[in-house]
Amino acid sequence: MRKSLFAAGALTVAALALTGCSTSGTGDAEAATGTTEWPDSITLSLVPSVEGEDLAEALDPLTTYLSENLGIKVEGVVASDYAATVEALGADQAQVIIADAGSLYNAMEQYDAKLALRDVRFGATSYAAVGYTNNPDKYCADTPVKANYAASNIELSYCNGTEQAGVDATGAGPAGIESLSKISKGTKVAMQAATSPAGYQYPIVAMRDAGIDTDKDITQVPVEGNNNAVLSVYNGDAEVSFGYWDARTTVTKEAPDVADKVVAFAYTEMIPNGGVAVSSSLPADLVADLTKLMDEYADSSEEAKTVMFDLVGLSDWTSKTDEAEIARYGEILTQFSN
Repeated sequence: MRKSLFAAGALTVAALALTGCSTSGTGDAEAATGTTEWPDSITLSLVPSVEGEDLAEALDPLTTYLSENLGIKVEGVVASDYAATVEALGADQAQVIIADAGSLYNAMEQYDAKLALRDVRFGATSYAAVGYTNNPDKYCADTPVKANYAASNIELSYCNGTEQAGVDATGAGPAGIESLSKISKGTKVAMQAATSPAGYQYPIVAMRDAGIDTDKDITQVPVEGNNNAVLSVYNGDAEVSFGYWDARTTVTKEAPDVADKVVAFAYTEMIPNGGVAVSSSLPADLVADLTKLMDEYADSSEEAKTVMFDLVGLSDWTSKTDEAEIARYGEILTQFSN
């Protein structure tokens, strides 16, 4: 999963060395036709999954595909983090950004950006935060069952109706959420960094909704990363932890019996994937063509599928944006903005 950074802050956008965009249409032409001429070039800013010297090579196939099909130059620029992409868009140093959901929300709220596409991972545009436990007798109202996590073809344990036995798991939340009220005072709960939607933000909101004072009623055990959140429960360092669906697949080598020892007992409401936002300064017909091309990119070639997964960890984009999910994400993020 890609990291989520909500803090917008004062960032040195100039350090991105982005190329600005200038339009060639005149005011009179716009007034007469209601359209705007396309710019000669646009800049796409993103935070890739790959690192180091492979960046240019990884980004080039996507920008080449867009340039050839749009008929204008599409330049790709690597940003240091997601917040930097938002600031670049606000300064018109990038006109297209690929970012996490929190940054999309910021771009829309602060700079009137348009949400064009949503990220697709293994067929889904959103995912649940999962409550994991090593104490199913306490948290499960029924006997845990095994369901197949199809993305990794691994059977894992679930209870409280989060999944059905013998079929592919769906990861659809909220489910079993009422069981969070069973977290008693003093319980050790492993929590990830406060910027983590699945490891902190959505679980904190869900526990508070269940009547738990997350500052006083639980003992928070700090962990870094979803794998360590799972391992904290597996090793008995915490009774409950939270991570994305399904983070248990990240520890099967060091914990081969994790499917039996760590049970998923609750799903929060769904957390939206990130996506693509575009500047409000771009002509509508350019946005439409760009959106269509990016929507079709993963299916354009076998190379494209590989590039997309290697570049940004995705299997596809979709124009079904579900803006309400992004708006809800923004509501939750504001609770942690300080």
